Amino acid sequence: MSKSLRRVTAALDAAGLDARPVEMSDQTRTAAEAAAAVSCELDQIAKSILFGQGDGCALFLTAGGNQVDPDRAASLAGGPLTRADAATVRRVTGFAIGGVSPVGLISDVPIWMDARLLAFGTVWAAAGTPRHVFPVAPAELQRITGAQVAEFTTSGE
Repeated sequence: MSKSLRRVTAALDAAGLDARPVEMSDQTRTAAEAAAAVSCELDQIAKSILFGQGDGCALFLTAGGNQVDPDRAASLAGGPLTRADAATVRRVTGFAIGGVSPVGLISDVPIWMDARLLAFGTVWAAAGTPRHVFPVAPAELQRITGAQVAEFTTSGE
């Protein structure tokens, strides 16, 4: 088990969740591929999108079929945002792009959650690697991440 996957599993355990990561095939680079791999709707995939903001970062948990609207996101974060590069993502989250989990982060960052995710009984989030996801009730995901539910998306993967 990778260090990243262990960190996510430990965070889930510490939060009192019985969620266990599932390994997918290597061909899950998009939310649509991940949804097909776990047999769920596209919007049940909780994408973790990290943006840079000055010296810090902000994380947006977005339904698989939605995209972060930069203006809405910047308004929530209180200032301009830039797409975080791979080095920043690794430094701030401890995860590689494609495997950024909303739990087990190595830094505290503000987190916002797409309201669309709350429409489902279960959503699937990255578990620290590009090949692992974990199932979780959206209310539990909000609780364990401290995410603020907000409108910051546009439709379309």
